[in-house]
Parts: sequence; C-alpha cells; structure tokens
Amino acid sequence: MPPKRNKDVSFILDSDSDSDAPPQMIQLVPERHIHSNEDGHRLHRYTMVKGVASPVKASTSTPTLLPDLPPSSPSAPHAGPSHFWPEGNPLGDDEGVPVYDGLEEARDPEAHGPIHKEGRALRGSDDPLGMWVRKKKPQLYLDQLVLLEGRGDYYEYNECIHCGVADPRYRCTECFTDDLYCKQCIVETHQNVPLHKVEMWNGDGFFEQTTLKVLGVRIQLGHGLRSKGRRGICINPAPAVDDDFVVIGQNGIHEVGLDFCNCETAQPHDIQLLRARWYPATGKSPRTAITFGALRFYHLLALEAYCSGAEFYNCLARLTDNSGTKPVRDRYDEFLRMARQWRHMQMLKRGGRGHAGSGVDGTKPGELALLCPACPQPEKNLPSDYKNAPSHKRFLYALFLALDANFRMRRKKVSSEEKDPSLGDGWSFFGAIAPYYKYLADNWSQKQERSTCVAHDAVDKPDRESRGTASSGIATVDCARHNMKRPNAVGDLQLGERYINMDYIFFMGLAGSEVAELYVSYDIACQWHKNIWERMKTFDQGVRFRNGQKYCVFLIPKFHLPAHIEACNIMFSFHLTRFVGMTDGEAPERGWASLNPLATSTAEMGPGMRRDTINDAFNDMNHKKIIGLGAWATRRIRDCVPEMIVCSLELEELEDSIRSLDAESVLDEWREEVEAWEEDAANPNPFASRAKQRTVMDVRKELAEEAEADMNNNLEEGLLVSEEMHPSEMIGMGVQLEELQHSLAFDMAGVGDHPTPTQRTNMHERSNKLRRKLLTWMDVQVTHIPHVALLRAEEDRARAKISATQPQPGFSVQHLALWLPSSIKGRAECDRELYECELRLRVAQAEEALEEICHQLLVRTHLYKYKDRFARGVKANTRCQTKIAAVEARIRRSTERYRAARKALVGLGHYLKDSSWEHTIRPLADNDVHGMPRALFQDAERKKQLMKKGPQARQRAAQMRKEAKTAMSWIWRAPGAEQDEEGNETALNEALRLDWLKTRAKFLRRVEEVDLLEEEMRRIPAFLRFQASQWLKNAGIRPAAPLNDNDRDAFTAYAPEHKAYQEGNIAYARRQAARLHQLAQRFEEQWKDIPDFISMGRMALGVVEEEDAELVAVEGDVAPPDELPVPL
Repeated sequence: MPPKRNKDVSFILDSDSDSDAPPQMIQLVPERHIHSNEDGHRLHRYTMVKGVASPVKASTSTPTLLPDLPPSSPSAPHAGPSHFWPEGNPLGDDEGVPVYDGLEEARDPEAHGPIHKEGRALRGSDDPLGMWVRKKKPQLYLDQLVLLEGRGDYYEYNECIHCGVADPRYRCTECFTDDLYCKQCIVETHQNVPLHKVEMWNGDGFFEQTTLKVLGVRIQLGHGLRSKGRRGICINPAPAVDDDFVVIGQNGIHEVGLDFCNCETAQPHDIQLLRARWYPATGKSPRTAITFGALRFYHLLALEAYCSGAEFYNCLARLTDNSGTKPVRDRYDEFLRMARQWRHMQMLKRGGRGHAGSGVDGTKPGELALLCPACPQPEKNLPSDYKNAPSHKRFLYALFLALDANFRMRRKKVSSEEKDPSLGDGWSFFGAIAPYYKYLADNWSQKQERSTCVAHDAVDKPDRESRGTASSGIATVDCARHNMKRPNAVGDLQLGERYINMDYIFFMGLAGSEVAELYVSYDIACQWHKNIWERMKTFDQGVRFRNGQKYCVFLIPKFHLPAHIEACNIMFSFHLTRFVGMTDGEAPERGWASLNPLATSTAEMGPGMRRDTINDAFNDMNHKKIIGLGAWATRRIRDCVPEMIVCSLELEELEDSIRSLDAESVLDEWREEVEAWEEDAANPNPFASRAKQRTVMDVRKELAEEAEADMNNNLEEGLLVSEEMHPSEMIGMGVQLEELQHSLAFDMAGVGDHPTPTQRTNMHERSNKLRRKLLTWMDVQVTHIPHVALLRAEEDRARAKISATQPQPGFSVQHLALWLPSSIKGRAECDRELYECELRLRVAQAEEALEEICHQLLVRTHLYKYKDRFARGVKANTRCQTKIAAVEARIRRSTERYRAARKALVGLGHYLKDSSWEHTIRPLADNDVHGMPRALFQDAERKKQLMKKGPQARQRAAQMRKEAKTAMSWIWRAPGAEQDEEGNETALNEALRLDWLKTRAKFLRRVEEVDLLEEEMRRIPAFLRFQASQWLKNAGIRPAAPLNDNDRDAFTAYAPEHKAYQEGNIAYARRQAARLHQLAQRFEEQWKDIPDFISMGRMALGVVEEEDAELVAVEGDVAPPDELPVPL
C-alpha cells in the first residue's frame, strides 16, 4: 500500500481566464517558466499540440500541469524561443507572434528590423555558410592562400628584419609572424623551439622545406636556462650516436642535432631527455624520442577517436612530407613502444604510485583502476554504522553488479605471454594472468548443467567457434547502476562463455569487499546461479564467502528477460524484485558500445599490449563517467520524482476501484501475501498466476496423452477407425482449422475493398493453403463421422442453387462449414465421445479468449495513459494511435473468438445436458468489453464526498460505490467466484490481481530509486573528499629513486635533486586534491536544489503518519508532480 496521500491537493493552472476544452484535445505544452508579474502570477510560454483525446481524457477534464522552472535571467524576463508562422498566425494577430510572408527576403539583415520584443528578423548570421558563398569569400580566401606561398609583404625586402644583414631567405611556418630572417638569426631565434618547421626561398623563386639541423641548430641537454633566457654552456657535450637523433612531435617527425651533457655531475641520457619533456625510446643510448605533447595528443585521440598507432604515425609522416620526394625516417616500432610505456606511466602516476612509500613494485592488485564514487566503498564513503541499518534500509548500502561477455573483443594468435607480457599484471582491471590460467587448467574438465530455461547458447553451447583465436572475447563484472568497470573483474575467454571463466572474475572481483548485500545481474543468471556455492569451493579460502557473510540476489537484465521462460520472468525480474530501484542490469551492454571500436586494432595485438590497451580504455571510460555523475544524478532525479508521484496516483486509483467493489478484504489479502513474499522468498510468489486458465493446446495435449494411453492398453479397438488420426486429434484439428477460417475472414475484412497487390496475393495464398488443409481434414472426418457426407452433399446442392443466380459463382473458403459435433446437433449420427472432446476444447478456447481480452484491455489502458502523458506532436500521436488501433483489433478478434466458442458450447451443452460451464462463460455483450473504470476515481468532488462524515455523506458515498460497481464489467471478476449473502461477488479477476501487484511494484521501484539516488549523491562527494585527503596524506613521504643504481649514496647526498623531486611530489598531490575538492563542490552546486525537490515530491505523496493525515491534507498545500520546481 502506498503512503497516505494528501487528499485535498488541487492541481490549478495559473491563468487569467478559465475555459472548457473543446471536443478536440488542445494541450498547451510549457517551454519554460519566464517570470512572475507584480501580482505573483507565473508567466509561461506554450506550444500548442492538437490531437485526438483518449477515452480517459474525453470523459474527464484534467488541467495541464506546468513545471515551475526558475527564470534564466532576471534582467531578461521575456527571453526565450520565438515562434514563426510563415503561413499566418493561427493564434490571431494580437498574440504577439511575428508573421512572415517569405523567408528569403528576411535573410538580409537590413531588410527587417526588430519586429517584436520576443522575436527578431532573420539575419545573415543565421546562415553563415550561405552568406560566405554569396559574399564571394571563396575567391577572396583562395587568393590569400596563394599569396602566402610567396614572400608576402616582404617580397621587396633585401635585409634581415632582425639584424639588417642582406639576403633574408628563411621563415618559420610555426611562428606567429612571416618575418624573413637570415641564416644566423633564424638559428638564434629557434634555440628554444627546435621543432619548428622552416622554409628557404631558393634561387628558383619558391620556398622549399629545410630543417633547423641543416641550418646549424644544436640542442644542448642537461643545462637549464641561465641569464637572459640563454641556456648554460656545457663544457663536455656528447652528441647522439652518429649524430643521428629523431624526435616525434605534434607537427611531424624531425631530425635534430642533439648534444647530451657529459659533465661529471651529468644525469643519464634518458633522464636528460625526460627533463626536456621528451620521452626516450630506450633507456640506454637513445636515438629516438617523442615529445610529451605528442604523447598526450595521441593518448586522447586514441581514447576519443579510436585512432590506431599506425594511423597517427602515418598522419605525422605526411605532416613531415606529403609529397613523397623526401623519405621520412621510420620510427614506427619505437613510437608504439613509447606510447605503451606512456600509458602505463600515466596510470601509475594517477594511481598515486609516485607518492606511495612502496613505489611501483608495491602496487597491489587492482590498485590502478579508478573506483566508482557512487558505489558503496567501506571506510571511504559509507557511515561507520551502516552495518546496523534497519532491514528496509540495507539496500541503500548494497552493491549492484552486472556480468556479461563480449565476443567482438577477440584476439588472434599473435605473439605469446613470454614475448609480450603486461606492464602491470593484475594492477588494474584484468586480473593476474598466471593464477587465472592455473585455475582454468585445474577446472577445465568441469561440466555445465543443461539449461532448464530456453536454449541459451551460453549454457548449452559454451564452446563457441574460436578457430584461429587465442581469446574468443572478454568477460567483465560492472557496476550495474553507474556503468563502471570494477578492478580485477575482467578476464579473457577461451572457448565461449563458460561458467569457470565467469565464476573466476566474479569471485576475484569481489575478493576483499566488505559489502554484505549484493544484487547480481547476468543474462543467464537463472542457470548460472545454480550450484554456484558448490563451484565456489574450488577457490582459495580468502576468496570464498563465509556462511552468512553475503546476501546475494540473482537477477536477469530487463532487456534480456523476455527471452526466458515465464518462471524466470517472475523469479528474476528487476521490475518485481524489492529494493532494486530502477536498475536495469544492462550496464555492460552500454559499455560495449564504447569499447567495440577498439576490437579491430586489439585483435592484432599481442596479449600484454592488448590487456594494457583495454585497461587504459576502461580507466578512461570510468573517468568520463565520474566527471559526468553530476549531470547523471540530476537527470535521474528530475525524471524519477515526478514518475514516483504519477505511479502513486495510478496505484491509488486502482485501489479505489477495487474498494468500490466492496473488496477491501481481497485487497488486504493481496497485500499480506506480497509483503510476506518480500520478507521471505521461500513463501509463494504472488506474481505467479494461480488460476491460470487452460489453453486449447493444454487440452489437446491431455487428449493426445489419453489417446496414447488407450493405444498402449489396447482399449480403442472399436473406436480407432483411422490409422492416421485419432478421433480426439481429428476434433482438435477441426477446432484449429475453424480458428484459421475466422482469422482469415477477419484479416480480409481489415484490408477493405481496395487491397494492395501484396495484400491480395497474400490473401489468395492463405486461402489456397487453408483450402488444401480443409480438404485433407474432411477426408479424415468422414472416416470418423460417415453421416457428415450427407450433410455436406445437402450443403453443396443448396450452394449450387444459390450460385446459379450469382454473376460469379463460387464460395469463400472461410465460410465453408466444417460440421463439427457442435454444428451437427443430432442431425447425423455421431459418437458421444466426440461431443465430449469438443466440449473440453471449447471451454478452454473460451477461457483463453476471455483472458486475452482482459490482458489487451489493460494494455490499451496503459497505451492511452502513455499517449496522454508523453505523446506530443503529430508524429508521436500517430504512432500511439497506430499501436492503440492494433490492440483494439486484437480485442475484437478475441471477442469474436469467445463468442464463437460460446455458441458452440450452447449446442454441445444442450445435447450433452451439461451446463457446468455457464457460470463462468457468460454471454459477452459489446458494453461488457471495456477496461477498468479508473477515470471515475479522478473526480475530485467524489473524493471530497467520500471524506465527509454524516449520514448524508455516507449515503452519497454508498451510491457512488454502487455506480462504480455497476460500471465494472463481469469479465474483471474471477471465473467461478463465490457470492456473499448479498449476492455480491468478492473475488476478482486474476488479471486485475496481477495488475495491482505490478502497479504496486512500479510505484515501489520509483520510491526505492529516489532513496538510492539520494544516498548516492551523498556518497559521491564523500568519496572524492576521501581521495583528496589520501593525496594530501601521501604528499612528500616518498624519496626520489636514485638515478644510478650503482651509486645510490652519491645521489642521496645530492640535496638539490631531492628537494626538486619533493616539490614536484607535493605539487602534484596538492593539484590532484584540489581537483577532487573542486569536482565535489561542483556536484554539490548542481544538486543544491535537489533535497528540496525530493522533499516536495515526498510531501506530494503524503508521507505522514495516519493520525496526522487530516492536518496535512489542506487544499493547495502541496504542488502536483508537474509543478514541482525542477533542479536545472
């Protein structure tokens, strides 16, 4: 039962005048809240949407609810989008909307001035590309590009602009100016920018590319800047090996003249390069380096644009020379090695290993992976007493996990673990390889149970095709609510999605976690969870869950659930399970969409490089999710709080409908049953259908089993005439053929008088197939009921007589009489057992049709409500109307099927003297086929009358209940319901019971989601501030590593080096802490209005004690769901 709501809340649309809506629904959709006038009335801007109202809207007049959004700028109270009506203003000329007869004239910014304070004329800037073409800019720009191929403004200069020496022939294409320099000046000005590109004006009258190395620029490492911006002079420079050094930069691949410092206190060559922010390709005698800027650029480009190393390197090579006349030095292998090392170093740096006392070698499993701030992290973002939370609040501290496999991320048989190991084995998302492979080898012979659900390939065919691959894919364990990868919870698959792989990553990903309550989602959880605790015993003691340590609930993702059997849809549903909120379990599927573009390149990598690349991609995915948590939580809260209120209204209306039938005891019984199941899953599941009606196929199965038993016992010697078909099978086939006739007739009537060629061909083909089936069945029927041949001959003579008067003689196959026992009615000799067989089939047919009618009526109700709430515009309304029309067609078809079955039952019952079915299978009139009268309970006046006290009020309330009861169709009452002393049926239809259960679950999931989001918004800033405190705590505690392993004491005595490292160590820690604090503050600023928003939503539900309900229920004291102030 939902919390008691405030009964006297009235939803009022602020307006200057009141008017009744016309028969055609006209809805004003607010675009934004503009301002408040002096009288306090809110001013809005609306978009008018016309459409056909649903039956609910047609019978009730409900005002449109408008959101109360804050103004964007107090100084511009009327700012907002404008509407233009090229064909005239449909609202009238006095509505303040500008009218344009043509748009071409309005393109000129001088054609029209401002027409209205809320609108303006079109300007040229509204079409910048068109204006660029019309103003002849292409030719003008082209001329300037050609001009720059020459010396430009310096074509007459004969002196260097810097020193005045003659013959200035050099310019830099990277510098801001196009100044021409002499050779000496160009060298001096580029001492500190040695990777710029320069050109030389040659004797043939054009610029040709040259290099600074050719001009004499030497790069001296190991000596910092001295006075006047000049570098210190090295007394013992050491050129690179063979004076051959290549630097990869963002603007190309450069050959440079490089000198290392070889002084007594000189640092190693690779360290000298790092101090210059150049990353060396090797640690000894390096001959290649890449700039930090190029590495950062490629790193982000690979993560955002999925650019491969080959594509990036080829781009740099073409930037260096795109003409093919000057071969570029090949440093591709070195580039890949440096880029891989850079990713690894950045992960170590951001993971805090430069600040940890144990350094890189002390890195623990999964320590470099970014954690989810919104998930429960004990001792980081959870209260100290979270383990003592009451039972109904423990879900707030539960961990939601989702498992899945991706077979696109396969790897070919390239390289090996020995040749290409991971740089950080087990330090982030992939677990340690050696223990993983050892576990697989020890348990490879483990057998999987066959699926008791549908035929899941992951269960019945786990060894998928994997020829030519070293890994058939990867499997992960994700955070199910926030779509983040978890540490040590990724593993390679060898032969498909086997349990041993999924077990390992699941248990290893949870190793060491103190969270006691787990909600685990997996596509095949219905099969995988079986015997999981037995399989857990194959792990070490440190990995196993101790008895009572964990509480696990296994579920199936919402999108995958419909593919499972009905029992799985009840037992493993997120919709029906308590304490899961609006979690859908499909988080891994969203993550694969971001990862799959890497599959092409990672498939060709060695095992270590592939894992390092995927680890880096997962860390980046988590990083982007973390910085987007503010917008994510705001969006979820904005959607969920109004939905919570709407679902509460739906549940209240449905319960009022049930109470109006004097079925309060039934409602209490349902509530007790579902609450008992929620407390203990061992109790009967209330969502399982209890009075499930037998279908026609169920009865045919029973008849087939009885026929098989008869044949086994040799009891049908006088009954079994045909060796091809048993009499009960013949009757069952006849009933099925009759349904095909009705279906064909219904479809032919639906296409109308002018079908398309495709429809006409389809109908002819269906008719021909049905005719052949009927003729075959009639031959078998005659062997069981010989006298039916006389009836059919009589029918043929009558048809021939009628056909003689028709211009086109013939008959339709859908109108051919089958002469089943219900149609014979004693006109021909027929065995009584055939009558009884058809009676059983007809009862099942009628009950099945009635159940389908109720189900489709509920679907139609939900579609109408969806259309009323969300459909805006012609396209959306047309789609909704199309879906509603299809549902109504199914309702009509099921209605005709029910009536045909009952008509047959009347004849069978008369012959067999059997009327046991008449109490449940009643005559179905057109006015009986309608949904629950929920619109009746939206009447505010009726609710006020029910709340009043006194004899007259009680009499009026009783009258209203009687009217509502009269409006309730008999189809919504349970078949065979017993009557009380007053003759009132108290048991309700099974579909109505399930509808109430699902409506209640829908409401509770929204309430839980709001609670979860509120707790997550508390945890996120707490976790970020905890991380900030850890950075500050570790700042400066670790000394720098020695530059030379052979002379550690000498380095330790080098104080300036140590002090510089300590300063960098502390600076980086402080910057990381400051960024984490800023991110937490930004989130809190985004969420500053959300606590009030949630509180108002809960007040709208009336979350108060029962004795205080009357004090709170004051008209207008709580805003309706759509008028809550929405946090921006």
